[in-house]
Amino acid sequence: MVKGANVGLTALSEDVSSVMVSLGWSSPTGEGDADVSVLLLTADGKVRSDADFYFYNNPVAADGSVQLLGKTPTSDGNEDRITFDLTAIPADVEQVVVAASRYNGARFGDLDDVRVTLADGSGEGLLRFSIEDAGAVGALLFGELYRRAGDWKFRAIGQGYESGLAGLAQDYGVDVDDDAEEAEAAESAEVAGVSGVAVAEDVLPEETPSGAAAEPVATEAGSGAAIEVEAVGAAVPLAAVPAPGPVPVVEQIVSESVEAPAKPVPRPRTAKKKVTLPKVAKKSLAENDSWRAARLFPVSALKSDRDRETRATSVLLSVMAQVPEFGRRLTAGFGAPAGRMEMFTEVSLPNGDSPRRPDGVIRVERAGKLWTALVETKTNGNALKPDQVQAYTEIAARRGYEAVITLSNDVELDGSPLVDVKTDGRRKHKVALRHLSWADVAHQAQMLIRHEGVGNAAHAWLLQELLHYLQHENSGCHGFQNMGPAWVPVRNGIDDETLCQGDRRAVEVVESWERLVRQVCLRLGGELGQKVLPVQRAKRGTDPRVRRAALADQLCLAGRLDSELRIEGTPGILALSADLRTGKLRTSIEIAKPEQGYPLTWAKRLIRQLSDAPADLHVETLLDGHVGGPRGTLERLRPEPGDILPKNDAEITGFRLSLFRSMGNTRGSAESGFIRSVDEAVDRFHDNVVVHLDRPGSTRR
Repeated sequence: MVKGANVGLTALSEDVSSVMVSLGWSSPTGEGDADVSVLLLTADGKVRSDADFYFYNNPVAADGSVQLLGKTPTSDGNEDRITFDLTAIPADVEQVVVAASRYNGARFGDLDDVRVTLADGSGEGLLRFSIEDAGAVGALLFGELYRRAGDWKFRAIGQGYESGLAGLAQDYGVDVDDDAEEAEAAESAEVAGVSGVAVAEDVLPEETPSGAAAEPVATEAGSGAAIEVEAVGAAVPLAAVPAPGPVPVVEQIVSESVEAPAKPVPRPRTAKKKVTLPKVAKKSLAENDSWRAARLFPVSALKSDRDRETRATSVLLSVMAQVPEFGRRLTAGFGAPAGRMEMFTEVSLPNGDSPRRPDGVIRVERAGKLWTALVETKTNGNALKPDQVQAYTEIAARRGYEAVITLSNDVELDGSPLVDVKTDGRRKHKVALRHLSWADVAHQAQMLIRHEGVGNAAHAWLLQELLHYLQHENSGCHGFQNMGPAWVPVRNGIDDETLCQGDRRAVEVVESWERLVRQVCLRLGGELGQKVLPVQRAKRGTDPRVRRAALADQLCLAGRLDSELRIEGTPGILALSADLRTGKLRTSIEIAKPEQGYPLTWAKRLIRQLSDAPADLHVETLLDGHVGGPRGTLERLRPEPGDILPKNDAEITGFRLSLFRSMGNTRGSAESGFIRSVDEAVDRFHDNVVVHLDRPGSTRR
């Protein structure tokens, strides 16, 4: 499509009651990102209320008409996906605007291949609109869905907003707060030399939206303290405000010697409070510490793979049916509408002389329409069987099912499907083949119960029981756990220098490495409650197969596997490298130099930040021209931080921090396994190094 063009959805497909809109972009540096938002507008071009504004803090409509699914890595960057159940959108909504915003002063003109695509309920792509002239704007309208004569149409917009998300929201009638909130009160007090009580009086609005005065609440400014603002009868912890995002966090330092910060950009209101489980477990009443708490989903009776598959399917589907937030989050990605869900296991479907028995069936009813899917489950690392999935796809096509969903420990990659299924082009009814890894399921459960919250405590408890089941060693639902049969031959070929470029086994190892990295991102993101995504550099190409072939050739030449992870709210990209020749894993991060101050001050401050980091942390100074400067271990630099500075007054551009450890020598996740060593290396580096560094945009010196 071109800018300003429009098209009716029914002219493109018969299956447009539910559609998926994907916003995508790539970055030359691999660091570009943006947040998606959706606005539901009436005939006057305004929202009915703030509840019609969906963004990272309000991602799901109560009626299921809108759901922000979050980011999905692609071969050349990321895609942010949104599902719309067009049959559920209220009758007084005439337009659905899809937009995105950047933060920390970033602009859309810095991104490449800015685009929006739309797919029908079966997942088939219907249209694409590329925005070539995004320009220096902080927010961008990609397109809109709108009603005409009872049908839905799509218009390509491509219009920018220099005022960012707040300006866009205000133009469409969203009420915004003018208050700035302290996110790091304890750190501010430390820098200003203030101890005791910090008061957020200067940053409070004179009046809350409801007209009630907001009273500042003082709290202890110590370790782990958080300032709260009590407004409209509810205390809201300021540390809970997401960052980074379209809302800048203003650091207020309570000191007469420090100037007051400028008035912040208005911030759209966040979603209503939800219930989450407490982080600290209640004290047990057991007489003996060896007693085990009763579990809703026991795992002690699982004796075989068949038992594990049956139990895992039943546990997952039952929780999906009972916890609407969780069930909708998973089914929306498959193109299902929002509606009443029913789940079935061990069903029998006629198939000639031998009935087929898929592991489960999902049925969703909405406004008299039925969406159905077959479910095939594998656990304990067992691979999906192509002939079995093919048979289910054919049965689904004959019986009018919309999708076949596969569940296994494996992670699916772009351009490399786990199962190749042949489709009969003569059939009018299309069946979508979708895949979920158990790591995906655990990630979504973690995000809901630990970070985003669900509707009530019972739902939170059900999700906690599901997560306990999935993480139990006997469940068989542990995600990707084996580097594959090519792992040992490739390592041996690198050791004796007999591995040649073009060897298919090297490509298989690269694919396994990519699956492992994506699973690490899911696990770490679920634990942190932040976006953790693999970085795909644009210079490596857009075709997944070509890119993996190039990485396989690099593996043959250098004997090394490299990846990068972007963790939201950290000052740089976490680089992960596995050197198969030396048997070493390296985790590192590059941080830019501070904008103000002197080199010796930078060095002292960096070493002070890393006071609790491991002594064997390597610190290297980066010089202009991509030249490596002085380096040393933290143990050696602690008494003399100045040793890290160049002697010839060369210009410093930043610092690189690295940790090394030995990697496992087996392909699996056993105690000596490679996968376990990668997980432990990433966790150690993040917990002991990255968390101690200043967040982006910090004003500390």
